[in-house]
Amino acid sequence: MKVLVTGVGGQLGHDVMNELASRGYEGIGSDIKETYSGIQDGTAVTTMPYVPMDITDASSVEKVLTDAKPDVVVHCAAWTAVDLAEDEDKKDIVKAVNATGTKNIADVCKKLDCKMVYISTDYVFDGQGEKAWEPDCKDYKPLNVYGETKLAGELAVSETLDKYFIVRIAWVFGKNGKNFIKTMLNVAKTHDTLKVVNDQIGTPTYTFDLARLLVDMIETDKYGYYHATNEGGYISWYDFTKEIFRQAAAMGHPEYLPENMTVNSVTTAEYGASKAARPFNSRLDKSKLTANGFTPLPTWQDALGRYLKELNIGEL
Repeated sequence: MKVLVTGVGGQLGHDVMNELASRGYEGIGSDIKETYSGIQDGTAVTTMPYVPMDITDASSVEKVLTDAKPDVVVHCAAWTAVDLAEDEDKKDIVKAVNATGTKNIADVCKKLDCKMVYISTDYVFDGQGEKAWEPDCKDYKPLNVYGETKLAGELAVSETLDKYFIVRIAWVFGKNGKNFIKTMLNVAKTHDTLKVVNDQIGTPTYTFDLARLLVDMIETDKYGYYHATNEGGYISWYDFTKEIFRQAAAMGHPEYLPENMTVNSVTTAEYGASKAARPFNSRLDKSKLTANGFTPLPTWQDALGRYLKELNIGEL
């Protein structure tokens, strides 16, 4: 099986390439840069085939995909800077990447009759209530530009193709890029008190674990919409922060102990407005995974522990 992966300069694309390599599949990485621009961590992705592609340019997409002739495209590339997406001078490029770029890929996948995986987000919903969002729910109501453009990407895929997996994730972290865990660990080095919100609820997603599931999926024809985050129960960002620091301290970093670092629980309103509205309810119902024979992700607590070991906290 030959698989082209977009966005290999980011967290998920990096891990999908390595998972493909570990199973003996042919992976081709792609991103906007001329050469692979992710971390040089000695893993397979750093030496696997790579081709630059501007997904916003239909002719670029057509040439790259037609030349590669993949069996599957795993589309991880996206504009993910949620607040920046609200800036007037950024809205066109965000739409070009998340909506038009995705449509360009879907159009060529249709011509080539190949499978497509599109990574999406709970931000396609309005984040109200306390009930977990189901993957086949169509009550779309994005709160911000990022959510609007990711929804447009979803619709481009589902209206163009039959052989697709749309996989919504939340609270993403991985080795190859910025994320909440790295931010908290770094901020704690210069502050002894932090405010973290307690009324946005969801579950984290470790890209290393998600990559395994995505490759499991493309080995099947069980197409459709899915939700995939780590197991372990729903939490707030405050809960997540407390566990990050607890595990980091247990690994020999006393600066994260409660006596050295105070974490205050606040509401979103108390924290102060961000440019983009955030969903309060990011709970995702993942029962469709097991119903279709897929193995769920490990708990987020377990994922966090493995990730912190990979990170080398002292060198952040």
